[in-house]
Amino acid sequence: MPTLRPDPRHVLGRAGERLALEHLERLGYALVARNHRTRFGEIDLIVDSPRSLVFVEVKTRRSERPGAAWDSLDERKRRRVRRLAAAFLSETTERPRRPEIRFDAIGVTIDGRGRLVCLDHVENAF
Repeated sequence: MPTLRPDPRHVLGRAGERLALEHLERLGYALVARNHRTRFGEIDLIVDSPRSLVFVEVKTRRSERPGAAWDSLDERKRRRVRRLAAAFLSETTERPRRPEIRFDAIGVTIDGRGRLVCLDHVENAF
């Protein structure tokens, strides 16, 4: 029976999410949910800080060019993340209650050898 190889895009995306989460945890954020599915799709990361519940869109690209991860974070994608956050908030009763919510973006660029080239964290990205 042939073994199925994981999709390289998913492997790359998971690596970027892992690096992003490690970065956020170093900053003191606590993980609430990872790859949370709603009827509209999946939220990459949801983290908690004393003041904010933060919905994080992680964009990972394989490139030698720092900043390449931002190429696909367009207005359509930002609207989708907002819709996902609204679904999470309305459907999830067991969650931290904070005075504000925030949308952050983390761009992760990994080179051809799997090494981190750049990690950009933009708070209040949209």
